[in-house]
Amino acid sequence: MQGSCALALKAALDLARTGLAVFPCAHNKKPCTPHAFYDASKDAETVQALWCRHAGTLVGIRTGEASGLAVLDVDAKHAAATQWYAENRNRLLPTRAHRTPGGGIHLSFAHVEGLRCSQSRIARGVDVKAEGGYAIWYPAVGLPVLCEDPLAPWPAWLLAQLKPKAPPPPSRLIIPDDRRLQQLLRRVATAHEGERNALAFWGACRLAEMVATGLLGESDALALIVEAAMAAGLPREEAIATARSGMRTAV
Repeated sequence: MQGSCALALKAALDLARTGLAVFPCAHNKKPCTPHAFYDASKDAETVQALWCRHAGTLVGIRTGEASGLAVLDVDAKHAAATQWYAENRNRLLPTRAHRTPGGGIHLSFAHVEGLRCSQSRIARGVDVKAEGGYAIWYPAVGLPVLCEDPLAPWPAWLLAQLKPKAPPPPSRLIIPDDRRLQQLLRRVATAHEGERNALAFWGACRLAEMVATGLLGESDALALIVEAAMAAGLPREEAIATARSGMRTAV
């Protein structure tokens, strides 16, 4: 095993003893193992075997639950990232921090259940390495440790930005059935004078909801409601205008 790989293995074994799940990576940060970070291990024999079969010069740490940590990666190549860090560094609790090759910084925080990897969600060039990802442990190749404090918890204000957005409420889809459709049309067709326009409009709105399911065609729905409105006594042109207005409103 070449010298740089041997040094990486030594560092990996030391990290594994502290409870971090490690695996070999190449100089370009790409995993050397066939299953990437899924091959990471804390077991010394397994780690030895990984480096014997897939030797790498860098040590990868599987982030998330496996290692109990997540990394905030501030990439100095992006002006927005350095500006964000300058503006917010005093709001970040002291925690373990490493310099990265490009002059950026890795801030390690304690794992939070449900936190997953993200890219530039906080700011351009500010990434999160959490569940479902990995980070390179740069002190293993001699880059400075900027802070040796124990892992701090994620700041609540930062976690709030990283929470997945709630999905929009499902659209109201009414699946038509013959009985309901006939009841609706009968109600429109038997409307009394003074309520004909209102009921035709209401019926058109309900049929538009049925059209949204894809089980009733728009032209069919329009024809049905116009026919029912005319049966109630509305003139054809007025029935068409009311039906179209109701169907547009419901979309």
